[in-house]
Amino acid sequence: MRAMRILRTPVGLTAAVLLGLVLLVAIVAPILWGEAAEVTDTSDINAAPSPEHPIGTDALGRDLLLRTLVATRLTVVLALGATGIALVIGIVLGAAPLLLGRRLGRPVVAGVNIAVAFPGILLALFLATVLGVGEFAAMFAIGIAGAPSFARFCQTLIAGIAERDFIAAARLAGQGRFRILVRHVLPNIAEPLIVNATIAAGSMLLAFAGLSFLGLGVQAPAYDWGRLMMEGLSRIYLNPLAALAPGIAVVIAGLAFNLTGEALAKGYSISVMPGMLLGVRGRGRRTAAAPDVAPVHETNAAPGADDLVLDVRGLRTVVPGAAGDVAPVRGVDLRIRAREAVGIVGESGSGKSLTALSVAQLVEEPMRVEADRLDFLGVDLQEVPRTPAAAAERRRLLGTSLAMVFQDPMTSFNPVIRMGEQLAEVSRFHGGMSRGDARAHAVQRLGAVSIPHPARRAKQYPHEFSGGMRQRAMIAMGVMAEPRLVIADEPTTALDVTVQKQVLDLLGRVRDENGAAILLISHDVAVVREVCDRILVMYAGRVVEEIASDRLAEDARHPYTRALIAAVPDMRTGRGRPLSTIPGRPVDPSQVPAGCAFAARCPFATARCLEEDPVLREVEPGQRVACWNPVTASVDVERTEDADAVEASLGGLEPVPAGRGAAPSGLEEADR
Repeated sequence: MRAMRILRTPVGLTAAVLLGLVLLVAIVAPILWGEAAEVTDTSDINAAPSPEHPIGTDALGRDLLLRTLVATRLTVVLALGATGIALVIGIVLGAAPLLLGRRLGRPVVAGVNIAVAFPGILLALFLATVLGVGEFAAMFAIGIAGAPSFARFCQTLIAGIAERDFIAAARLAGQGRFRILVRHVLPNIAEPLIVNATIAAGSMLLAFAGLSFLGLGVQAPAYDWGRLMMEGLSRIYLNPLAALAPGIAVVIAGLAFNLTGEALAKGYSISVMPGMLLGVRGRGRRTAAAPDVAPVHETNAAPGADDLVLDVRGLRTVVPGAAGDVAPVRGVDLRIRAREAVGIVGESGSGKSLTALSVAQLVEEPMRVEADRLDFLGVDLQEVPRTPAAAAERRRLLGTSLAMVFQDPMTSFNPVIRMGEQLAEVSRFHGGMSRGDARAHAVQRLGAVSIPHPARRAKQYPHEFSGGMRQRAMIAMGVMAEPRLVIADEPTTALDVTVQKQVLDLLGRVRDENGAAILLISHDVAVVREVCDRILVMYAGRVVEEIASDRLAEDARHPYTRALIAAVPDMRTGRGRPLSTIPGRPVDPSQVPAGCAFAARCPFATARCLEEDPVLREVEPGQRVACWNPVTASVDVERTEDADAVEASLGGLEPVPAGRGAAPSGLEEADR
């Protein structure tokens, strides 16, 4: 359909006709007229155009029209060969940051930038001189000269794909960098590469004709359009067509390739690369679908000492900066047991998602993860595997026992691979299933997450799923290998409330059926409170309060937690009152102030808050707070009779000026 749409445009139709004509001549001409083009006639040397020889003959009496037609094949083949060389080298150099890592790939990127800045035609002439004369040497020279432009283009395309969630999911599943490149990255950049390679072929053809014209390309007795132009130049005043005819052929062929590339670019909505070429500037077990379950915030099993799934102590995520290291996550403690659901809430930029990525080992250089302890199922994730077998076992552990449900399911799936095949990869890669068994398992999992007609849906692409179905399919992918921990990062974002409930109920089923622990990250306090057993409140990269979810509304003691709750409207919120907000702005991780990071926004801050950073300490059994002045009075933050007073005291005050306290009476000395 898209091809027909392209052909209906004037540019597309013209390009198709010209390119088809050039390729037809390249295939047919040597077969029909190859021998006739070599016939010499010493009685008709350097003849002018005539009915017998429409554009004359050469110095040996050979027909120039036939030679121009026959030369089409060699010219096109060499141009396509040079394009292929440039494309292969460009992909290899462009993929270097992905294959080698940012640190080792940085010199390659710098080298490509230098090569792109160097005029391509001069580089081609230099390489042609070094490699020697001849068609193959010229083909490699032009291909190598065109590689930097392709490399720069590939680097840009790969960088955009490498940050997608489905690439992170592939890394989490333990897939190697080369497999990720071949399986996930290259198919997603194939269309723009093909389009730009088509345009580049026209430039390559012109460049090759130029080298042959200078005597550095095709050598006698072989001939291409460039060599025919060179031979005809000496008689330009006697027989202009001897040089103009192959020149016109070069223009037509170059125009055909360029117009084809332009038509494809418009048809596929792909940007064309500027300055193309030479300065033209374990085994999974199947389970049946489960029935609906009770609310997931009820603990299903008493936690014991031997069912600890995740044990994190002093987690820090560090980003090197010009003015020193920056720690967006600083000193997070987190313990999760089997069948336990733990939520992390906070404003955007508080470090919630980065904490999850750090735990899942999805943080790449130059960022680094530091921790006093980072154990998953008893395995120290900070310890570097010493053998390939140990590294493979580590990948298998993370790929089968840890599932990640990302925020945007559209970017979490590879758009060019069918849904069933993407789910089946988990079972094939880690479970050792055959292709058929893995596909059947994928269909079963899609049905288990309430996707209708799973067999048919498994054959569809991600864009054919609705947002809610994609999110459920993402969860189905996560439980293909029956994980012990599911990290759900904003799984209900941009979903309507009905679909939100379906997704949350599904997480509850995963918890009950598989015994998996759930780490739910969200900015929606109401959602996390409904789903989780415990809630961690994060601000400026730290946990400022930890509390049981059923005590959140009544017993939250950190002013920031209280403000978050007050900012959530409900059915009893008066339509005439403005919504409660938290004054000020979140802290910049690179400029965390001394003392409590929330002090500038807190109505209860004192001079001590501005000077000393509070530690996270236990104030009640099962509750920890990092605050010098925790709220001790019982304040109803749900919309009750005194909701206005609650908002006035917690959600709508101006920031405290530096060096001044504003704690209400009875709170200034609290908990000292």
